[in-house]
Parts: sequence; C-alpha cells; structure tokens
Amino acid sequence: MVNRAQDWLDQAWRDLEHARRDMDDGFHEWACFSAQQAAEKGLKALYQHLGGEARGHSIKRLLEELSSRVVVEPDLVDCARILDRFYIPTRYPNGFDYGKPADYYTAADSQQAIACAEKILRFCTGHMAG
Repeated sequence: MVNRAQDWLDQAWRDLEHARRDMDDGFHEWACFSAQQAAEKGLKALYQHLGGEARGHSIKRLLEELSSRVVVEPDLVDCARILDRFYIPTRYPNGFDYGKPADYYTAADSQQAIACAEKILRFCTGHMAG
C-alpha cells in the first residue's frame, strides 16, 4: 500500500484553513465540522506515517489507540472529546429537536474547535517530522 500520509496531513491543514474562513464568514456549524475533519485527517496521516491504518471518525478513539505507540497528553484527549461532538449535529437538522444546525453554533464554538484541531495537527505534524 502506498503511504499517503503527507497528502492526508496537507489536506488536514487545508481543512483547518477552511474552518477559519467559515468562522470569519459566520458559518459556525461548518467551521466546527471542518475543524473536526482536520483533526481526524491529521490523525489518519500520523497512523499511516507510523505504518498503520486508522478507521472510524472518533478522534478520541483514534488518540486512545495511538497512545500505545506515542505519548498522548490528556489535553489532546479533552480536545478530541470536544471535536467528536461536531461530527454529526453540525450537518443535520435532525441532530436537534427543532431548528437547523446554524441556530446552535457560535463564534465561541468555532474558536474552541479550531484551537483544538490546531493542537492535534501540531501534535501529528511534530510526530511526522521527528
């Protein structure tokens, strides 16, 4: 299997940039989802870099499984918990009893999601560089 770890990492950073632009434009639900995607793709890049393959979308689970190979600080797992909450309800109106996702996400949510995703991407980039 071809190792495409760098492609995954490059796309992860682009997804994070997308999240920032969505936040600036007031699309907070999409900023949160793009941040989640950035972290997920970054971790999948690191798994490939280490010769493994990651499946699924739970960032928390991906980090927990990765902890058998590299040191994962508790603050990264806390970020994963936050980001995992943005995988489904940011996109689907039936994630809430009424209203659309845009009604539920704020600039503060976007900022937190982006900060967490960036922390995870720096972790992944650092391990891939070293």
